[in-house]
This record gives sequence, C-alpha cells and structure tokens, in this order.
Amino acid sequence: MSDSPVQYRRVLLKLSGEALMGKLDYGIEPTVIQRLAAEIATAREKGVEIAIVIGGGNIFRGAGLARAGMDRVTGDYMGMLATVMNALAIQDALESHGVFARVMSALQIHEVCEDYIRRRAVRHLEKGRVVILAAGTGNPFFTTDTAASLRAIEIGADVLLKATKVDGVYDADPVGNPDAIRYDTVSFDTVLTDKLMVMDATAIVMCRDNELPLRVFDLTRENALVQAMSGDDIGTLVTA
Repeated sequence: MSDSPVQYRRVLLKLSGEALMGKLDYGIEPTVIQRLAAEIATAREKGVEIAIVIGGGNIFRGAGLARAGMDRVTGDYMGMLATVMNALAIQDALESHGVFARVMSALQIHEVCEDYIRRRAVRHLEKGRVVILAAGTGNPFFTTDTAASLRAIEIGADVLLKATKVDGVYDADPVGNPDAIRYDTVSFDTVLTDKLMVMDATAIVMCRDNELPLRVFDLTRENALVQAMSGDDIGTLVTA
C-alpha cells in the first residue's frame, strides 16, 4: 500500500452510465471500464474506502421514453435494471484488477447481487471492499444523482465525487459558450439559484443540508479518479 497521505477516509463516486461508453454510441467500451477499474484499484491501495453509484444512461433512459409516451414508472424501473447491468460490469473489471467488490441493489435480485442494507454496506467498506450501489433509490421519479447523495450520507462518506466529461462547474455551458468561467469553489446555494445543472436540485439540497461536500471533476483525464479520491484540488469543490 502506498504511504502517500490521503485526505478522505471514505468517498462515494457517482459515475454516469455514459461514462462507460467511451467513443461508442451504446453500451460499455472495455478499454474505458478497465481504465476506471485500474484507477479505482490504485485509490483503494492508498487506503480510501470506496462506494460507487452508477447510472444506466448508456443502456436505457427511462425519462426519455416517458417523454415519448411510455409510462414513467415502467421506464424508471427499466432504467434501474440498466444500472444493475453496469454495476456487474464494474464489479467484474475491479475483480480482474484484484479488488474485492460487492454489488448491492435497491431492488431485490438475489441471483446476481445483494440487497442494499446500510450496515452491511458499511461493513463491506470497513473490510476494504469496493461497494457498487445499483438500482438508484429503488423508487421511480428519483435520479441516480439523488441516489448518490442519499447513499453518501447514509454511509458517512467524507465527500461525494461527481465524475463528468468537463473539468468542473462553469457559470455557463462551456460547450456553447467559450467565455464561460470555471469555478474553483462554489456554494450549493449558488448552484441552485443560478441553475448551474451540476446535479438535480434534490441531490444538491441533500448535500447542502447534510454538509456533504461535492467535487465535480473530469473523468476523462488520466489519473483524475486517483487524484479526486486522494483529495487533490482538481475540478470544482461545491460546499455550503
């Protein structure tokens, strides 16, 4: 294990399903998930306890089909199942790097994963296992961003890490506005008031009200996961 100091004892990493696609239009790109697993393994070797909440947008988006006429509740449950598929893929990739991992689902699927029970999840973390939390909150109408905030608070994480495709939080869309300014730090209230679209409003309010700091960083940058999990000053820190 590395002797380099780390700032965080326990983190929750929020990954979007799209993060697993790489350059594909759909599904999981093997090289991407292997790189993520390698970086998570490195952070784990430093002594950081790691939980992961994964989305399912690379496979299925319930909200999108709901807008096209599908029943929203049905679509959301289908999206939850997509997150279970992604969680199993991450577990497999981590285990190929020698990392013990457990998938815990908010929906009961005993043949492939454990039920999410907070005390059991914490115990897995204390034993050095990476815990991958699937199926969101187990309820329709709640995003995986909200699930990430909820689970981070429940397990006593020191920080919520939001991995994205941009290098932090901007005052405007940096893709459409080249003059957009990136924040090094920003308050939860500013994120809500200015509608900065970091995470959904419910997730932001939960972080604010429970004094859980949120760091937003660029997942595509090499070694960014290790830096974020070690407490390095990358991306944008959102605090009270």
